[in-house]
Formats: sequence, structure tokens, C-alpha cells
Amino acid sequence: MLALRPNCECCDRDLSPESREAMICSFECTYCADCAEGVLSGVCPNCGGELVRRPIRPAEKLVNNPPSTTRILKAEGCKPGRAA
Repeated sequence: MLALRPNCECCDRDLSPESREAMICSFECTYCADCAEGVLSGVCPNCGGELVRRPIRPAEKLVNNPPSTTRILKAEGCKPGRAA
């Protein structure tokens, strides 16, 4: 089950569970669409994987399967990605 992390690792923007702006890689590194596309060029700076839109968990499922509250933020910010 996806953790549904609450923020962008680059800019710390809040990303609610229903956000269509949340992007993830296969390891669930999480970024906002602005950072994923503009700064990272669609490539995860942690693993080099593709960043895609995070699926939205139905609201009724959040009751028993809540999103993560653990915020992850790169203190040094994100370095621009390499084009895929």
C-alpha cells in the first residue's frame, strides 16, 4: 500500500491524499508536479526512476488506511534531474 506522503521532498509543499499534483517514483519518493517537471525533468533524484502521478486513494479507504504523516525534505533542496 502506498504511504501517501504529505509533502514535496524538494519544496515542502503540502500534498493532500487527494492531490492530483503529487508525483512519485517506484520507491514512493514524492514531489509536487512543479518540482517534478520543472526542476527534476521527470526523473527522481534519489533513484533515477520515472516520476508519475500518484494515484488517489478513495476517501472511504483513508479511514482504515490513513496517509503518512512523516514529512521528508531534502535540506539541500533538489538538484535538476537529467532528461529522460
